[in-house]
Amino acid sequence: MRILLVYPIFPKTFWSYEKILELVDRKVLLPPLGLVTVAAILPQEWEFKLVDRNIRPATEAEWAWADVVILSAMIVQKQDLLEQIQEAKKRGKLVAVGGPYPTSVPHEVENVGADFLILDEGEITLPMFIEAIQRGDTSGTFRATEKPDVTSTPIPRFDLLELNAYDMMSVQFSRGCPFQCEFCDIIVLYGRKPRTKTPAQLLAELDCLYELGWRRGVFMVDDNFIGNKRNVKLLLKELKVWMAEHKYPFRFDTEASIDLAQDSEMLELMVESGFSAVFLGIETPDEDSLQMTKKFQNTRSSLTEAVETIIKAGLRPMAGFIIGFDGEKAGAGDRIVRFAEQAAIPSTTFAMLQALPNTALWHRLKKEGRLRENQDGNINQTTLMNFLPTRPLEELAREYIEAFCTLYDPVQYLDRTYRCFLMMGLPTWKAPAKMPEWIVVKALLIVIWRQGIKRETRWKFWHHLFSILKRNPGVIEHYISACAHNEHFLEYRQIVRDQIESQLAEYLAQGAETPYVLVKEKAEEKAEAVVS
Repeated sequence: MRILLVYPIFPKTFWSYEKILELVDRKVLLPPLGLVTVAAILPQEWEFKLVDRNIRPATEAEWAWADVVILSAMIVQKQDLLEQIQEAKKRGKLVAVGGPYPTSVPHEVENVGADFLILDEGEITLPMFIEAIQRGDTSGTFRATEKPDVTSTPIPRFDLLELNAYDMMSVQFSRGCPFQCEFCDIIVLYGRKPRTKTPAQLLAELDCLYELGWRRGVFMVDDNFIGNKRNVKLLLKELKVWMAEHKYPFRFDTEASIDLAQDSEMLELMVESGFSAVFLGIETPDEDSLQMTKKFQNTRSSLTEAVETIIKAGLRPMAGFIIGFDGEKAGAGDRIVRFAEQAAIPSTTFAMLQALPNTALWHRLKKEGRLRENQDGNINQTTLMNFLPTRPLEELAREYIEAFCTLYDPVQYLDRTYRCFLMMGLPTWKAPAKMPEWIVVKALLIVIWRQGIKRETRWKFWHHLFSILKRNPGVIEHYISACAHNEHFLEYRQIVRDQIESQLAEYLAQGAETPYVLVKEKAEEKAEAVVS
């Protein structure tokens, strides 16, 4: 069998980082880890080609070569996924699809002609697909009734990737999260019992990347890296040794719950193993909203102090914020901005709440008749929320726009970054000195020209740079990298403003701003029930 693996286009989002990637001559931030894992699970006597459409389109020769086309996508890639299914069918190809989006709403990919639906987790459903292909079947839907043991997952086929096009590589240690946040689809897709690979498995994947010549960042894509703390510590103890033996070839970023701050051993192990940044799902500083959405783990201690603990341990925090929770009081956007400033969090993902398919939130809002028609909850900073909130949507959207633009005011961003890195701790290890690549030197010069000479940030830029060099010189390389992120946000804040205002105008033109009082009353009744 000849298998063409196709990864659909991501639209411009917070995570697309086009302006930063241009600086270092990369095309895409992260590779399609799901598809290279699929390639590893399928029979290795089959032939594989992979096309990441975020790098380039498939050629006619590649379409003609394939017996089967396999696609995987998240909800944000929906549009291009559906179009690529149709492109494959035009050429008479058998089409198989999987991943989070098809698993959540399989009828949408079936409606445009997908032949095989390989849903849920591939360790269980891909063998079903293989059997069907070998029988000569031309269609089928494969679902799992249980979660797989990921200790059987093979090393992904990283060799299929165009490595030079990516800024970071992806690996995964665990799936699932122990918490119960109402809006989250991770617990729907992967369950609340985190399953982990063995340390040996993960190290074998790093060996593979090392042997392929990879020497840049690695993103540990676990949705909550510390979900199974015991197993993660076992990994980190071995990873720390591996990194020292290999002279620290990678730096790691990941995602974790805020209770990371309560585990000093975990923090120390992560920093000593080469972790440099962690994404934290903070969502909101409003405790009532956290209680309402069942994010109880964020209410057990001071969020500001938790972030400070993480920074001082040596990790740069990235934070996720959401506006639009039920019962939320006016001014939530301003409160989020104040919190980010107070906690000195440089970069934040900030979006309006979306009800993702099959989440507890989606089921509740559907029951209450509050879902907006033909809105799929596409997670993007440029998407108007897909349900009726408990305060006017126009008020909420305008508050969101102003808060987003304030967060990414270039001077305020530099100030937050400076305060973060002033107090950032350092690991005890030091990677061997090496000559910087010309592309990195060139990117640095561009950042200096734009932020230190050309723009209004010039005085702040030089003051902060020299102050970091004097007071915390060990973080200077990481600090300049964080400053470079400003290039992306400068453009992206205007994209957010334009697209949200456009969607809002269309929404209001349809007369869709319905009386929200009844919605608010229902939500208040629900909130009272949760509290009691």
